[in-house]
Parts: sequence; C-alpha cells; structure tokens
Amino acid sequence: MKVILAAIGKCKKNSPEAELIKEYLKRSTWNILIKEKDNSSQEEEAKFLQASIPQGAKVIVLDERGENMKSIDLAKKIEAWQLNGCSELCFLIGGADGHLASTRDKADLVLSFGKLTLPHMLMRVVLCEQIYRIQTIISGHPYHRE
Repeated sequence: MKVILAAIGKCKKNSPEAELIKEYLKRSTWNILIKEKDNSSQEEEAKFLQASIPQGAKVIVLDERGENMKSIDLAKKIEAWQLNGCSELCFLIGGADGHLASTRDKADLVLSFGKLTLPHMLMRVVLCEQIYRIQTIISGHPYHRE
C-alpha cells in the first residue's frame, strides 16, 4: 500500500515529533510519503492538499467534524478498500483553520480523532502510529489489543 500524508505546516527536522514519526515510518511495511506546505491562506492550503491527491487514491480527510472510529473499524474499512483494488491512500491534515468544504467533498472518509484539539505536529505522530496499527491489525500482528 502506498500512503500519502499531505499536511499543512512543516515539522522541524530534529524535533521530538519528527523522531517519533521516523520511528513509525521505519516500522511500517507500507510506502509512506509525507508532503508538507507552510501555512498560508485557507484557499492556498486547499489547493496544495487537493493537488496532493493521486489519481485513484482513497482520500481520508482529518477533520473535527468527521467520524470518530475505533482503530479496528478503520482497519476493516481500509482492508475492504484493499480487497476492492485500492493500492493508495491519501490522508489530508489541514491548517489551523481546518479544511474548506471543497477539500472535505473530495473525501472517501472524513475522520475525527476526537473532540480534543491537538497540535498539528503531534497529530502527525498519532496518524503515523495509527497507520502502523492498521497494518498490524490487517496482518494479524499482536500489536493491537482490543
């Protein structure tokens, strides 16, 4: 599976968040590419995020208005996409003002990680961990416990 993680804001090279992201990318068996853009206007951010979506990819937009799912349910959804021929996922993390409706409209899934407000760089760590967790659930690895 190929995964694009397109995000607004740039992660500092040697930050604790960058180190954690590297750890989950190293553990991953999927090919994960992170694309970043500095904060700008919401319209410019939307252009970047929408341009980052590969043809045929399933799009998951992270948004506070999205569906709050258990990890196992998200894994089942992604596994079903895989079984139906999906080989590419694209996760979109917006800027401080969130996503425009035009970006949410491109989503196959609008996903919330809860009502808490998290720093954008920490959200990337959480997302990378969840991508790794999803892989382990799909493969039957004991990392995830229900």
